[in-house]
Amino acid sequence: MAVELRFFATFREAVGQKVLEREVAEGATVGDVLDDLVAEYGIDVYEDGEIRTQVSVMKNGKDVYHLDGKDTPLADGDTLSVFPPVAGG
Repeated sequence: MAVELRFFATFREAVGQKVLEREVAEGATVGDVLDDLVAEYGIDVYEDGEIRTQVSVMKNGKDVYHLDGKDTPLADGDTLSVFPPVAGG
């Protein structure tokens, strides 16, 4: 299946581009994709085995926190957007 990955701010810098097209296995989850990104680019998205509360991961515009978190299933053509923690004052 093909999914589109979109990155923002420091995650975009780590990956080196704003958008990636990625082939994933049938039945893949958000966690499977995030695991690959952590291994490949070293982006810090997990804390105690779960997606960090400061990291926003959106599947087709919906926060996966309100779906099944990292167990949210992916389908062909989905878009996954990954936003790093925001700091500032």
